[in-house]
Amino acid sequence: MADRLMKVNAYTTLDLVDAVATGHEFETESFAVVNATADREDPDCVRLQFELDNMTEEHLPAHMEELQLTPDQAREIASDLEKHATRVEDATDE
Repeated sequence: MADRLMKVNAYTTLDLVDAVATGHEFETESFAVVNATADREDPDCVRLQFELDNMTEEHLPAHMEELQLTPDQAREIASDLEKHATRVEDATDE
């Protein structure tokens, strides 16, 4: 079982996705948790968090990444995700 830094519960956006950690001299496949959130009271940013399972500890110690986004930045990412999701769906439907 992964030694997670992120809390994973019923509200976590994606609790198991395929991921790849890439460095100058390594590439390791793993699973990851992805979460989009904001503070419940007086939120000042949207947080996009992700953490790879630390099965990659020979290259990376346990850690998580967090982007702090403005509402406009969050919407821009959401728009790009929608656009690329449509492209992938269209390509797999052919």
